[in-house]
Amino acid sequence: MRSAPIYIVVVLLMAVGMSTSQPGSKDKLAILPFNSVGVEEMTIRSAESLLRMEIEKIGAVELISENEVYQIMGEEVCAEIPCAIELGKKLKVAQIAMVKLIALGEKVIVEYKLIDVINQKVLILDQLTSATIEDLDVTMKRLAASITRKESAEKTAEVGMITEKETERPRRRASRLFGGFSFGYLYPQQGYDDSDRSFNMDFRTGAEISDYAIGMQLAVRKGFAMNIFASYLLTKKDFCPYLGGAFGFHWVSHESPYRYNPQYGYMVEEEKRGDGFELSANTGLLAFRTYNVHIIVNLAYTYTLNDYDDQALIFTIGLLK
Repeated sequence: MRSAPIYIVVVLLMAVGMSTSQPGSKDKLAILPFNSVGVEEMTIRSAESLLRMEIEKIGAVELISENEVYQIMGEEVCAEIPCAIELGKKLKVAQIAMVKLIALGEKVIVEYKLIDVINQKVLILDQLTSATIEDLDVTMKRLAASITRKESAEKTAEVGMITEKETERPRRRASRLFGGFSFGYLYPQQGYDDSDRSFNMDFRTGAEISDYAIGMQLAVRKGFAMNIFASYLLTKKDFCPYLGGAFGFHWVSHESPYRYNPQYGYMVEEEKRGDGFELSANTGLLAFRTYNVHIIVNLAYTYTLNDYDDQALIFTIGLLK
């Protein structure tokens, strides 16, 4: 007789286990009629039918029929979460989905919400973008996967379910590319074998980004130099002054490694390096900035970190396109 209670408990546990494993234990889901802005009625009905078909194919939930939803709603229009929760209670479902189609040119933005009716909270609030009307079939597949898995749309991406919008290259901020030549003179301030001015020519290329210009400069000036530069453009008008700087490398050509030593009365060889990193500070004027072709007038002070401590003022004028 003492074993009877244990037997009853085992039977009850088996009954509970059988009841929870039955197919009828799926959560019930209702889809409200789609709301829309600027989308044709035929497209709305087609998209809704596609979504229902995809959810039924997945089979993870028990989908309430369209007729049953319309019988409960009548002429009521539901576009808010509290309204959807009340309709969900009347339909006796665990979740209810709200979908809105918004036309934006050729694109259709699909906004949707999945609501937990029992706990009265939003499980998913997300959107997908269909690049064209024809792409709505893929979009509805993704929407069905998101709703049945209770995951965001981004997490449902897989082969065969990628929208056209997702294959587009991401947009970036625009910049204006330029390139051009300048020429002028280098005026030594220190080093450079105490030489007089020398001819300078450079090629620069880069991009103009709003109030800034960045790029690379290759120059022939008492040797060869290569710098990366950046300038701050002070106005957006045709005549635009600017301030900037550059950093790079300068191979300075020196006449001879020898110098006269008065102690010995003859030339002595010095082991000095003429190349080194170069620092520059510059200012100037960009003329006709609003046109495709600019005139650039530039004044720079350069300091080469070599054994000669070469320093110079450089004045150039040129064209950029």
